[in-house]
Amino acid sequence: MAKEKTTFTCTECGGTSPRWLGKCPACGAWNTLIESVAEAGPGKNRYSGSQFAGLAQAQVVMPLSAIEASDVERTPSGIDELDRVLGGGIVEGGVVLIGGDPGIGKSTLLLQALDALQRAGLPTLYVTGEESGAQVALRSRRLGLDHSQVNVLAEIQLEKILATIESMQPAVAVIDSIQTVYSDQLTSAPGSVAQVRECAAHLTRCAKASGVAIVLVGHVTKEGALAGPRVLEHMVDTVLYFEGDTHSQFRLVRAIKNRFGAVNEIGVFAMTEKGLKGVTNPSAIFLSQHSEPVPGSCVMVTLEGTRPLLVEIQALVDSGGPSPRRLSVGLDKDRLAMLLAVLHRHAGVACMDQDVFVNAVGGVRISEPAADLAVMLSITSSLRGKALPRGFLAFGEVGLAGEVRPAPRGQERLKEAAKLGFSVAVVPKANAPKKPIEGLTIHAVERVEEAMNVVRGLG
Repeated sequence: MAKEKTTFTCTECGGTSPRWLGKCPACGAWNTLIESVAEAGPGKNRYSGSQFAGLAQAQVVMPLSAIEASDVERTPSGIDELDRVLGGGIVEGGVVLIGGDPGIGKSTLLLQALDALQRAGLPTLYVTGEESGAQVALRSRRLGLDHSQVNVLAEIQLEKILATIESMQPAVAVIDSIQTVYSDQLTSAPGSVAQVRECAAHLTRCAKASGVAIVLVGHVTKEGALAGPRVLEHMVDTVLYFEGDTHSQFRLVRAIKNRFGAVNEIGVFAMTEKGLKGVTNPSAIFLSQHSEPVPGSCVMVTLEGTRPLLVEIQALVDSGGPSPRRLSVGLDKDRLAMLLAVLHRHAGVACMDQDVFVNAVGGVRISEPAADLAVMLSITSSLRGKALPRGFLAFGEVGLAGEVRPAPRGQERLKEAAKLGFSVAVVPKANAPKKPIEGLTIHAVERVEEAMNVVRGLG
């Protein structure tokens, strides 16, 4: 028997090589080539089929001004926080890819959403490739979804799934998960790069041709990225990531890409015995409850998409050895080292021989530079052992020259803080409101040393 011909495929870009290489020749990524069985013969056209017939019609070339453009209609999923992340609801013919660690709640959330849509009178389909129909039914009983009419299909063959979608025409179909689906047109195993890419392409074409909204559940690698080729993220309309510790009660759903809404929007959920429940006031999660102000704690207002969130930044400065450590959780470690250098050069606060630990409370990750001022104030508060005043907050980007730069949409941040009872704010001068905000005393600063002097005066 002749040996099957094998090729090596890159998990990042999907490029192929006849032999194994340490570096992918197509995208330059290291250690991403995996062995797969080469396809025998040309095979069928990957985009043929009756479900794609409508796309084969010739399209005329038109200028942009002549093309009719109307807002896409959205169907609320019945879960407000999920709708917020999706940009207002599920779009007809939209394809959503959702990833996250095992056991974090992907299947639970989607089953709840499908049940809410079904109760609203929309036909739904849940395709499970990892569990049997009985296991899905047991989960629905645990979640309290009694007498649910969600249609369940336990199938992993792509052609049967497409035939079921074409015959049923559901409003929303969930594929759990895309790594378990395989196509008869390919000889490689389910979960391989070729199978994932091919199945996702067929399901995306099906969604666009039929108007069925399809949600794909994706596995993640140990680094936290979606498993399979990166081309998968480019095929779909929306990419959502589940974040949070499985040992914690709270989960964050973050939009990384969204063709129909804002990116970096987040939805906050609490895991309960009856499934995931939306959290209406997420700032309460990210603020520690201190009976009295403590040293090393400073509150800032961060923007997640369109939502201002109050997050507590905590710092601990302790005497270190000959090589002091700099550790940050939820914030960029390199930026912390830069801020410590600015603090020394422009504010005269030296931490060369100190261990510095910085943490964003609640497991949230802050990537925007508007956290700089709050990080610096929490570090100096811990170093001096003096707490910042009650009801104090700060935000602003700090430059290498010691200047405090404005943060985007500063008025919204200040109004959110005032609404939650904060009374004193140190902000960049460009973010100072023209009209005073009731109950909030605002100190506008231009440089780091000004901010330090203001805080000393308040203490």
